[in-house]
Amino acid sequence: MTDLPPLRLGIAGLGTVGAGLVSLLRENGAAIADRSGRSIEVAGVSARTPGKDRGVDLAGIPWFANACDLARSDSIDVFVELIGGDEGPALQSVEVALEAGKHVVTANKALLARHGVYLAGLAEKKGLALNFEAAIAGGIPIVKGLRESLLGNSISRVYGILNGTSNYILTRMQREGLPFAEVLAEAQALGYAEADPTFDVDGQDAGHKLALLSALAFGVRPDFGAIHLEGIRGITPDDFDAAEELGYRIKLLAVAIQTENGIEARVSPTMIPKTSALAGVDGPLNSVAVEGDYSGLIILAGPGAGSRATASSVASDIIDIARGHISPPFILPVAKLRQQTRPGMFSHEGGFYIRLSVFDRPGAIAAIATRMAEQQISLESVVQKRAPLDLPGISRAGQAGEPTPVVMITHRTREERLRSALAAIVEDGHVSGVPQTIRIEAL
Repeated sequence: MTDLPPLRLGIAGLGTVGAGLVSLLRENGAAIADRSGRSIEVAGVSARTPGKDRGVDLAGIPWFANACDLARSDSIDVFVELIGGDEGPALQSVEVALEAGKHVVTANKALLARHGVYLAGLAEKKGLALNFEAAIAGGIPIVKGLRESLLGNSISRVYGILNGTSNYILTRMQREGLPFAEVLAEAQALGYAEADPTFDVDGQDAGHKLALLSALAFGVRPDFGAIHLEGIRGITPDDFDAAEELGYRIKLLAVAIQTENGIEARVSPTMIPKTSALAGVDGPLNSVAVEGDYSGLIILAGPGAGSRATASSVASDIIDIARGHISPPFILPVAKLRQQTRPGMFSHEGGFYIRLSVFDRPGAIAAIATRMAEQQISLESVVQKRAPLDLPGISRAGQAGEPTPVVMITHRTREERLRSALAAIVEDGHVSGVPQTIRIEAL
């Protein structure tokens, strides 16, 4: 260790991550001091409810009723924002901290996805750190990997499983053959899903993380509005059965690709080969993959949330500051970050899984095939499924006029052509309900 004074932290937000950080610093404080060259101490805390049992002893640590008061306090050097949310106290306190000359460490992906450029500009003007390793995939060190280890590469694609709640739900549906609603209720009972699961199951959480990954990988301004979002509510056991037969797994995949026309960024249910590394990332785990021109494919996997894993990432950001390692939040200075060019989601090219409920009548399949051919869509396979005959008490789907499931797999095609073909198929009246489409990625 050197003779430097302790690095003094103000921690705003004492939920599982905040409490976990206090525990980590106490348990590993001596080793951290040796590794970082100076000791690190908690000089102040702030949360909504004083006196609450958080499983960690806070005696002797000054309490601040207002996060902004903590952020501007002369008693701290680093403001650790663990409040959450993209407005209100989180945004206000981070603004105050940066204006007051305090380094900031945050785990708040929503805040940075919406206000990252503005906050990065404030940090840059003051020569301060704005670190956010814990904002993407919990304990997986992907931010540091992109900021440091992969700087010599041109990144072509970054993708991954970025939401543990959705991954848990899809894993249970795949293994047990259960419907979405039943598994969601189970996940809520176990604490994996919130009472209002919209943020997770509709892709918003993964979209915030992908906006930050895109900024780091491609040198663009983080832009949540540029992310195409599709959730998992429409996935059914029938889709998992078909995926199993075809050799795929279904994951909520976040993908950002550098194309000639801009960055194609999406969060959507995706079929990936069973043999791919991400296919085995199950339950609440996360995984992030980066493709560099010299590094090749790099895949990291681990816990995407949780007290200990996320606190580990927060601590790594604090240690960087203790060592004096300060760099622009999004690698490039704000002035050099490009505005994202959006090529349009339906310009995507790839294979697709399609499930239709087709009325079993003469000429229906031929008419569907004709609509596909009109859009120059080549079909790799067409499978019509029927219920077994002679099952007591069960009316067989597929009798004349009744809808029967038809599964199609396309060769590589443009999504806009597929959308046009499906619109015409629905207009023709040969199908019941809305066609199910899932992108296929050959990872």
